[in-house]
Amino acid sequence: MTGYDVAVREFATLGEGPTWDTERQRLIWVDILSSRVHTYDPASGRRTVLTTEQHVGAAKPRAGGGLVLNLRDGVGLHGPDGFSWLHHEPVPGRRANDAAVAADGSLWAGTMRYDEAPGGGSLFRITGDGTVTPVLDDVAVSNGTGWSPDGRLLYYIDSPTRRIDVFDMVDDAPVGRRPLAEIAEGHGFPDGLTVDADGCVWVALWDGGAVRRYTPDGRLDRVLPLPVRRPTACAFGGADLTDLYITTARVGLEEPHPLSGSVLVVPGAGKGLPQPAFAG
Repeated sequence: MTGYDVAVREFATLGEGPTWDTERQRLIWVDILSSRVHTYDPASGRRTVLTTEQHVGAAKPRAGGGLVLNLRDGVGLHGPDGFSWLHHEPVPGRRANDAAVAADGSLWAGTMRYDEAPGGGSLFRITGDGTVTPVLDDVAVSNGTGWSPDGRLLYYIDSPTRRIDVFDMVDDAPVGRRPLAEIAEGHGFPDGLTVDADGCVWVALWDGGAVRRYTPDGRLDRVLPLPVRRPTACAFGGADLTDLYITTARVGLEEPHPLSGSVLVVPGAGKGLPQPAFAG
């Protein structure tokens, strides 16, 4: 594994949610607290920035074009015709956080309270027609969500638990929650995750300055040290899905590293899986 490069030099407050848009061969990521959705085309270097009306926890490509946005007050659709709500449910003191798209095109969207109060967040599933199904409540900070290559396992992080949990998927519902791995005190908190083609789970460690890779049986397989204290999430991208992109944050740091808020990339880190587009 080679060292890291700087993919996008930026001063994002809370960079999050990197997603590789396979159809357009670009990276999509958000700056939650600056209400911005960024795109980056590594082949041309072209970048775009979309400013949203609310804090944006995640942005994913849509099968029909445009983006689905996990916003403070619900889930919205952005496209050539502008913006529309797919699901609007404002809750005072609550905002959107990380999200992921399942193989069937549904969005699994997380929420949390701004004060990170236990039980204030949730995880819910929303289909392309706007049907919402609660998945988990009693969550503090809903974060990384992803599936095994065969779709039979769901991996999930509620950051304050310090755990990466795993569920069995039965009829589109997760059951049998159990810990896959736990992050010891002093090594940060698990944040965003991605699953590679070998079924291993890569996890960014907030306040841990590293990304870790765990095997499907929970064994720590690799540690990728980073110069920044607060990496937030990771995703495989590039033409062959072998480059690991890592978002980072500056929020709450008195003396952030000069690269805090930038997007880092580790070329040839592994082999990722194509990410589905949202069905709406």
